[in-house]
Amino acid sequence: MTFKTILTAAEMRAAEAAAVAAGTPDTELMERAGIAAADAILAYAGWLPALILCGPGNNGGDGYVIARRLAERGAKVRVAALAEPATAAARQARARWSGPVEALDEASPAPVLIDALFGTGLTRGLDEPLSQILFRLANAARLAVAVDLPSGVATDDGALLSPVPDFDLTISFATLKPAHLLQPAARHMGRLVVADIGLDADSRLETVERPLLVGPGPADHKYSRGYVAVLAGEMPGAAALTASASLRCGAGYVRLVAPAVVEGVPRAVVQGGADAEAVLADPRVSAIAIGPGLGRDAAARTLLDRALGAEAKLVLDADALTLAAEEGFGFLHRARMPPVLTPHAGEFARLFADRRGSKVDQARRAAEQARSVIVYKGPDTVVAAPDGRVAIAVSAPHWLATAGTGDVLTGVIAAMRAWGLEAFEAACAGVWLHGRAAEIAGPGLIADDLLDHLPEAFAQCL
Repeated sequence: MTFKTILTAAEMRAAEAAAVAAGTPDTELMERAGIAAADAILAYAGWLPALILCGPGNNGGDGYVIARRLAERGAKVRVAALAEPATAAARQARARWSGPVEALDEASPAPVLIDALFGTGLTRGLDEPLSQILFRLANAARLAVAVDLPSGVATDDGALLSPVPDFDLTISFATLKPAHLLQPAARHMGRLVVADIGLDADSRLETVERPLLVGPGPADHKYSRGYVAVLAGEMPGAAALTASASLRCGAGYVRLVAPAVVEGVPRAVVQGGADAEAVLADPRVSAIAIGPGLGRDAAARTLLDRALGAEAKLVLDADALTLAAEEGFGFLHRARMPPVLTPHAGEFARLFADRRGSKVDQARRAAEQARSVIVYKGPDTVVAAPDGRVAIAVSAPHWLATAGTGDVLTGVIAAMRAWGLEAFEAACAGVWLHGRAAEIAGPGLIADDLLDHLPEAFAQCL
């Protein structure tokens, strides 16, 4: 799988410092950033008249370079400044802007509003008068563009330090930052563009990307493609979604073990003919999905306990997570290999009491504590591994917020595990496939619709 790096504020500062130490002046980095941003703005907005709001720091310096570049290419540009530049690089950029600079509180709107007030590293919100000016100008514009990050956003956790207007385009430099993908900030970003400014950077935080899968070959058979067992309990309808999803995402053989035959399941999903004990002991079983429709009674607890002792790879969701929360981490530590846990926010809160830091921080800590791969679901799904790797999914369609879609995700991840992917890679692949199927299905989907579109999403990965 390929990933795109995400840098925190501290990592971005370190990458810039390393570039300067290697011989690239900070003024050159600012020049690259401003030129790349201006070109992206022209590609998006054309030659509409623009108003650029410049702050006192390096984000404001980027704004002055953007202004000069836009003017050189024939756009009508105005600049309004909050204060005089406070850094050497920003002062040099200001000196190279030959046009007038208006007082920010006196600026009139323009068709394109470009926010270069504050970017990465902001630690406090905008004062209310400044926030009101930003809202007034953004709301009056035809298009609003944020340089690096919208002013008022915390870089590392996506918090809103002060109210933030909606932007149509946000241009980040070198890499994405966590706030571009984490809520509540992410909903204000609009289209995201990453401008290359020649920085080398490394991080253990990445984006979830389209997986590159290998399709079955002429020597494959149903068991070599992966045998997924889905263990159900008192509400097997949810588990039926899980089983169907595994089948639609390439598993060669899927068995639904439930107290009774479930109607509406594809005939290719095997039901009956074996009890849970026999399935758990079958060496051909590659992955086990348990939780959807499991229940929380003594029988469900016993079934989960036995699943944790099995040789197969595990994916736990729903009721299995609730039972695990009651038992504690030692219960999960019995698994032969790191399981994949897929909690939504409520289940995560029951499993993990420590809610300090960003969603990334919480997921990374949870993965270490549980010795599991965590898929912390939501509009900003985060996948974390016990070794510290984390990936954030680009926002999935909001219409995924409907009953049963999580059961489908469990089945997709189980298929990826049965297919042979390691736990972290399987979880990331499952999240991507799930989101892509939702995009194809479109608004108004129900969980069953995802099943129809998973094969198309899967085909895009082969």
